[in-house]
Amino acid sequence: MPDPSFAPKGPAQPGKRVGHDSADERRRNAAAIARLKTELAEQAALIAMQEVSLAHSRKIFDRASVAARIGVWECSLPGEQLHWTDVVYDLFDLPRGSVLDRSQIIKCYPAESRKALDSLRSRAIAERSGFSLDAEITTFAGHSRWIRITATVECEEGVPVRIFGMKQDITEEKILSDRMRYLAEFDAMTGLANRARFQARLAQVDASPPLGALLLIDLDGFKAVNDTFGHVVGDECLKAAAERLAGGCGEADLVARVGGDEFAVLLGAHLDRGAVSGVAREIIERMGKPIAVRGQSLRLGASVGIAFAGAGAPCDLFAQADAALYVAKAAGRNTFRIFKAEAGAKGRSAAA
Repeated sequence: MPDPSFAPKGPAQPGKRVGHDSADERRRNAAAIARLKTELAEQAALIAMQEVSLAHSRKIFDRASVAARIGVWECSLPGEQLHWTDVVYDLFDLPRGSVLDRSQIIKCYPAESRKALDSLRSRAIAERSGFSLDAEITTFAGHSRWIRITATVECEEGVPVRIFGMKQDITEEKILSDRMRYLAEFDAMTGLANRARFQARLAQVDASPPLGALLLIDLDGFKAVNDTFGHVVGDECLKAAAERLAGGCGEADLVARVGGDEFAVLLGAHLDRGAVSGVAREIIERMGKPIAVRGQSLRLGASVGIAFAGAGAPCDLFAQADAALYVAKAAGRNTFRIFKAEAGAKGRSAAA
């Protein structure tokens, strides 16, 4: 009789095994889902942080763009459809978001600026490159502005599809630059070119157009006026003399104040000896007329030394005109003399 306590060993009952495996699988799936949920939550948090950071960066960019007066622009190729940020609309005095027509926008550029822009733009598109240009515009509200344009051409498979870049208001920079250049090149009192600009042009005696003659003018009687009536009256006399000098030298290459009461006139090579002498006579006649200053009728005069450009250095031309001026003053003033080399004396010269 078989022992009832003995049970033959064999495979586990299928029902129990399947149930055990299903529980494990459910636990694994639940853990995987939990991990995915955690990863998704982390990614969502990261995206939210990035959106906040991007919004903050965009806010900073917008504020900086407005403060610096810099806007971004884009133009499709070949369709010529424009897209601007707000600052560019402001630069052209257009309502933000208004429809843009490039054929109308380009009319804001004066002829010279438009020509430069068209040339650089066409070259950049042809060469798949970029450019930078400072251009003048007249806005739709009639305001004159200077803008700095930067541009880059974008291509797809070697074909230009758009041109884009930035536009910045540089009006104040342009005004300051022009003012600094004016102060560097012009005499603040008389408005004539100053000594620095005169010397720079004299150094280019052979440049185009070439110089033909130099006239040095010294005001006769100015020291007495300055000493008698003071520097305020003296300054008024200098201004009047500068106006008369400029008015009598319409064909001059340059009219400059090179010293206290000394002026210089550079004439082109197209004027012959007779014409240059005529300019000198005109200067002397104009300077000899009375000058009304603060209720005083003052009379000055002018002595003129002339030197014609030759093979010598620019400093030689100045020295020659100065020598001729000395002779003119010694001859009784209110006259002119032309420098000429002394016959038979190499390296020496005289004025007559």
